[in-house]
Amino acid sequence: MTGFSQSPRLLKGGVVQLDPDTGQVLRVISLQYNPDALSRSLQPQAFSEGGDRSEPLRLKGPAIETIKLDAEIDAADQLEFPDQNANTTQYGIQPQLAVLETLVHPSTAQLQNQDELASSGRLEIAPIEAPLTLFIWGRSRILPVQVTEFSINEEAFDPALNPIRAKVGLGLRVLSVADLGFEHRGGGLFMTALGAKEQLASKALGSLAAFGLSGIP
Repeated sequence: MTGFSQSPRLLKGGVVQLDPDTGQVLRVISLQYNPDALSRSLQPQAFSEGGDRSEPLRLKGPAIETIKLDAEIDAADQLEFPDQNANTTQYGIQPQLAVLETLVHPSTAQLQNQDELASSGRLEIAPIEAPLTLFIWGRSRILPVQVTEFSINEEAFDPALNPIRAKVGLGLRVLSVADLGFEHRGGGLFMTALGAKEQLASKALGSLAAFGLSGIP
């Protein structure tokens, strides 16, 4: 046997963090198991919101899209071969949980720098800038996002109380050119994803005949 398989390669979903200026990949977080479901909601940005009904067909910008998913992390496979997975034997799934938690924490170096600036008497200190976070779900969905919700439900532990099974809930808000601008690297990625969506939409055009109509009166 050659080991060749006709089965398609299973792509992983996950998150990548980039330096927004250089585009350097800082961190790659692939989900151990792809979630069975992905919940998305889109809030249209109508120009007439707020009571102005004079131009109801105009849009102020891209819809605000939010994504929610639940991911499972399980150490069972790794613990079956402890000699090959020393980190899992020692820490359980804490490294996988920790790397996800870095999505919502500034680094210790950034916090120390802020404290030093404050201690030196700086009157104005800019908020800490996070890396550009991308949610990747297939080749046509590479979206700049902001993490808005994060929850961890640890469900099983080893004798040292290391978690060995957990469910992680993520809530993401897609950042558009309205948030980042057209010149920002994330804004360009949003436009690419929106263009891919428009190309897909062109493949699903229907006919008035489906409604029993030959034209609009």
